[in-house]
Amino acid sequence: MFRLKNAAGAGALVAAAAMTAVAWATPALAESTVLTNVTVIDGTGKPAQPGSAIVMTDGKIAFVGPMAQLKAPAGAKTVDLAGKFVMPGIIDAHVHVGMMHDLTQDEKYETPENVQADLKQYSAYGVTSVQVLGTDKDFVLQMRNQQRKSRPTMARLFSAGQGVVFKGGYGGLLGVTQPVATPEEARKLVDEQAAKGADFIKLWMDDERKTIPVKMPYSISKAVIDEAHKKGLKAVAHVFYLADAKELVREGINGFAHMVRDQPVDKELLDMMKAKGVWMVSSTLSREMAYSLAVMPWLNDPFFTRGVTPGTIEVLKSPAREKAVVLGYTMFPGLPYKKQVFSDMDRTLFQALENYERMAQAGILMGMGTDSGPNGRFPGFNAHEEMQLEVMAGRTPMQAIVSATSMNARWLGDTTIGSIAAGKWADLLVLDKDPLKDIRNTETINSVYIAGNSVPTIWQTCRDRPLSACQPRPADLPNMPY
Repeated sequence: MFRLKNAAGAGALVAAAAMTAVAWATPALAESTVLTNVTVIDGTGKPAQPGSAIVMTDGKIAFVGPMAQLKAPAGAKTVDLAGKFVMPGIIDAHVHVGMMHDLTQDEKYETPENVQADLKQYSAYGVTSVQVLGTDKDFVLQMRNQQRKSRPTMARLFSAGQGVVFKGGYGGLLGVTQPVATPEEARKLVDEQAAKGADFIKLWMDDERKTIPVKMPYSISKAVIDEAHKKGLKAVAHVFYLADAKELVREGINGFAHMVRDQPVDKELLDMMKAKGVWMVSSTLSREMAYSLAVMPWLNDPFFTRGVTPGTIEVLKSPAREKAVVLGYTMFPGLPYKKQVFSDMDRTLFQALENYERMAQAGILMGMGTDSGPNGRFPGFNAHEEMQLEVMAGRTPMQAIVSATSMNARWLGDTTIGSIAAGKWADLLVLDKDPLKDIRNTETINSVYIAGNSVPTIWQTCRDRPLSACQPRPADLPNMPY
């Protein structure tokens, strides 16, 4: 009897424990949001689909299709977006984060707080992923790792860690990137970045239009590219000259982070790039535009001013900056010489636009990137300007959107972002007006989602000051000058 009684008691305890285990094992109720009555531009180039619905569950797209086929999950939140347009979140394939305060660039500003501020600004403009090319401190890679374990509420990070700069040459961020002098040192640096988990390897080959006495030798660029490939990583290069672009293609470069700007691209380069599948990752047309304008025409446009600090606006409007643009030479912190940054940059811009058009017509693989983050280039804002310049250079709005979404995801090797399809992350940009009719309509941001999380838009934020200090959203959007 004693044994039976204890057995019964033990059974009760086991049953109770089992019930507790089941209770703990039961998954939390799924979180779902349904966007209804939208026109979907899915990012692949397929025609827009009006009368559509999107179901987001636990940050992923669970359904996208006609309203007639919608079966909303029980308890889902519904957002009626009648008359709105939804495209994938923009991906900017060339940025630098956390390196600025107002218009002063310095490694001391690259702090977790400043990096996060930039990532939030990107997302406010509908840029839901960014590729940082070569100026990241190690903590940025750690932030990226944390993002990939969660549902982020700011722009997703892809990082090239610390890129390869030739000693005495152009590129990098003083105090972060460590210049190399030999192929052996270059290979060692690539190995170190690969061990840290860099997504890509970046190198700089330039002499700032012959204002710097040295430029990376081909022996070093080849060592970088070969070592990156040994580690299973793509190599991407800052480039300016046509001759260097050809040599880098011969060496096996995977993509270019800037357009060739010294002369027209020729058939030889285009044929080489097509044969080897070399990408024009980021043409950075908006970078060339920024350096060619004595007075930026958007200085009073709230789509721009809401995303920059008061100090930035003050400097951009100053007579000193206008003088620097007109006269050419200016001094930058950390550099022992004056740079001829702006002189003759209008010619450089026109060459970049012409070469962009030639590459697009030749069928080169085209991404979208801005080189925003350093002095004079503005996180988030420049992505919209870049797409407008691409259209100015001959692309259709649809082609510009595809480059900035699914093509960039293809370059990144990430199949979970870049288009609107079931199973992908719900990284979405909701617009009030049709960007296929006018690419400037990407300004008409209604809402932004990252992993299904609704995040503040540029029309709901004001950088480094109260909302009341910013100009309100104009009624006549878009009002960008081109």
